[in-house]
Parts: sequence; C-alpha cells; structure tokens
Amino acid sequence: MAAEDKLLDKIRIRQKLTLKDEIELIIRLSIPSILAQISTIIMFYIDAAMVGSLGAAASASIGLVSSSMWMCGGLCSAVSMGFSVQVAHMVGAGDFVQARNVLRQGLIYGLSAGLFLCVIGMIISPVLPVWLGGGSDIIENSSKYFFIFALGIPFMQLNYLSASMHRCSGNMRLPSILNTMMCFLDVVFNYFLIFPSKEIDVLGLSIIIPRADLGVQGAALGTMLAFVVTSFLMSYTLCFKSKYLNLRQEKGSFKPQRSILKKALKICTPMGAQNVAMCSAQIASTLIVAPLGTIAIAAHSFAITAESLCYMPGYGTGDAATTLVGQSVGARRPKLTVSFARISVSIGMIVMTIMGVLLYFFAYDMMAILTPDEAVRELGTTVLRIEAFAEPMFAASIVCYGAFVGAGDTFIPSAMNLFSMWAVRLTIAYFLSQEYGLVGVWIAMCLELCFRGLIFLIRLFWGKWFKFDEIKPNKTTISTAK
Repeated sequence: MAAEDKLLDKIRIRQKLTLKDEIELIIRLSIPSILAQISTIIMFYIDAAMVGSLGAAASASIGLVSSSMWMCGGLCSAVSMGFSVQVAHMVGAGDFVQARNVLRQGLIYGLSAGLFLCVIGMIISPVLPVWLGGGSDIIENSSKYFFIFALGIPFMQLNYLSASMHRCSGNMRLPSILNTMMCFLDVVFNYFLIFPSKEIDVLGLSIIIPRADLGVQGAALGTMLAFVVTSFLMSYTLCFKSKYLNLRQEKGSFKPQRSILKKALKICTPMGAQNVAMCSAQIASTLIVAPLGTIAIAAHSFAITAESLCYMPGYGTGDAATTLVGQSVGARRPKLTVSFARISVSIGMIVMTIMGVLLYFFAYDMMAILTPDEAVRELGTTVLRIEAFAEPMFAASIVCYGAFVGAGDTFIPSAMNLFSMWAVRLTIAYFLSQEYGLVGVWIAMCLELCFRGLIFLIRLFWGKWFKFDEIKPNKTTISTAK
C-alpha cells in the first residue's frame, strides 16, 4: 500500500493526522496532478507548434476556435466534478457501495452530456468561424477542425470524468501517467496525420515514411485519437481496477437516479456557467487588447503562454485540496476539513510565490524562447514582471476554489470569480489601456488577481463553506480524531 493510501485511510477511519501527515498528503497528491496539468497544456502547445509549421493561416484557423474548444473542455470538467465530488464524500464516509453507484450515474449522465455537446458542436461548426469573425482564407479549415474536435467531445468527457473520479478517490498518479501518455500519443498521431510523406536516407537506403498529409484536419484528428485511447484506458482502470470504485464488486444498476443528478447539478451548474462567462470575459479582454496594435497583441499572447506554466502548481494543489477536503467532509471531520483547506492554500501560495520570483527574473528568457521579435520580447517581459507580483494571491484563489469545490460549495465561489473578472479586471483594464496600453491591461490583471485572492481568503477563514447534511460515515468515531 502506497504511503498516501495509508494516510487517506486515516481520514476515513477517523484516526488522528499530525501536521506532518497533512502536509505530506497534500504534497504527495499535488505533484502528480501538477504533472498532469502541465502535460495537458503542452499537448495543446504541441498542436499549435506543429500546425504553425504549415503557415500563419493554418495557425490562425485553430486559434480562431480555440476559445470555443476551451469552453467545451471547461463544461466537460464541470459535469465531471458534479459527480466526482460526490464520490469523494462517499469515499470519505466509507460508503463505497454508494460511491460506485455515483460512478454509474456519472457514466450515464456524463456521456449523455458529452453526446449533447458533440451534436451541438457538429451543428454549429460550419458557422462558428463566421460568428467569430474569421477571414475567408481560414474559415474552411477552422470549420473542419472544430467539426473533428466536436466528434471527440464524448471521449474528452469520458476522460475528464474518469480522471476526476480517480483523483477524488485518492488516486492521483494514474491520471498523471495516462495524461502524459496522451501528450506523447498526440505528437505521434500528429506527425503521421498532419504532414505529407517524407523520404529519408538511412545507411544509403532511401526509405519513405508514409504520412496522411491532412494538415489542420490531421491535427484535430490526432488530438481526438489521443483522447480516444486515453479515455478507454482511464475508464477501464477506473471501473475494473480501482481500489474503491471497481464496479465488479457488486451488481449495481445504471438506471438514472434523480437524487444523484440533483446533487450533481447543484455542484456543476455554477461551475459550467462560470466557465462560459469566464471564456466570454477572455474574449472581451482580447477586444480591449486588439486596438493596441500588432506588437501588443503578440506580446499579450506570448506572455499568457509563458505565465500559464507558473500557475500550474496552483491548480495541482487545488486538485489535492478538492480530494482531501471532499473526503474529510464525507468523514464528517470539520477540524480536518478546515485544516486541509488552509494548509493547501498556504502551500500553494508559497510555491507560486517562488514561481513569481522566477517569472520576474527569467521573464525575458521565457519571451526569447517564444518570439525572435525584440519589440515583442521587451513588452512581454514588462507585463510578465507586473504579473509576477500577483502570483501568490492568484494561488490563494485557485486553491481556495478547489477546497470549496471539494466541499460541494460552488455557487458563491463561482459568483465571486465572475464578479472579480467582469466588474474589476475588465473595467480597470478598459480605462488603463487608454493611457498605458498593454501595460495598463496587465496592471488591471495584477490588481484583479490580488483582489480575487483576498476575497477567497476572507471566505476561507470567515465564511461558512461546508456542511455535513446527508453524509453519514460507516466507521466508528475515534475520540482522538479531529
């Protein structure tokens, strides 16, 4: 039995955990999740880089629909959390039969949601690039790319659902391994699907490597196939190999149950609405940057790419907080619930403070990797160094949100995110951009992230964000447990 499994068992059987135990658990669960986050980001970057070699028009055709793709991914993630958080509660309560029941319901409703998004995506794919203002030179490729992407949404949903179920039951390593494998598969599939056949010379022999030469469509197909393979492996290990969620342990029913769906909707609806609104806010932010000129647009885009690597530790720690808080709530251990949340936030803030320092001092080097244009490098470096000061408070908002999700508290945190983004960031960005250009936009971003972190910390320390209604542990309470 792995060390983290022994520590997780202590939550469920209500044994006392020392401060060292809690910190060790958080770190052990965070690291695999961080690696999974990074691998997913890298996969999308690989797509962009490989397609970029085909020319600017090819890159633009993907970039045009990228926000819509992220929105679909966010909706799939929200649906997944609606059920996986319930699993975390049931595992914490020691009710593994009900946990497996929730899994069955998650598979039914999750795949139904994935198929619905798939159909909607295929229907709108011909007109989506037009709605987004794409030029005549990229509309066709962009439409085909999104159509193929839409076909893969059910597999994306299955992958997200299975991965979140694994994590919420305490298995962080397997999703990390399989998501890293998905990144590798994406590279392999793209290599053979995007480019034309290639002749190479090996020891004087001419060898032709057969490739499909599908261009932009090949990139979409490669990503979809990577999701297909990974989703089957992720769901197979979940349903037949998982310690707690192995469906072969009893004969259960896949008949839809309204009570589980009701709880799932209560958790995921605010998250889904938040995702749509946040993506819309990103589009609005792009509209603010667009009039600032080509250099500003390029610096903004590359700076976002560079900064994304800095907040991955925050999201990894947030995933760990979701699992640990969820299981502690399920075990009806209020002190441990609060302790895991606060320690997770502290660790996340410490790590992202370090990342902020590194971002400040290596901002130019990071920009130099992304672009050869000196003007873009200089402007990107300036805005990244502004953003570096916000990383600790950004961590606070990310990890707090993960803890709140683990407790099933999603409505108020989602509203807080939306208010902060729309009322604070976009408002300040609009006015500062008039005077300071892109620098003003990133000052607004820095101020907003600090504000967001502050209100999340206030809710963490003084708000009522968890309750134990309808969750009953199966294990006997130990007097020394907290």
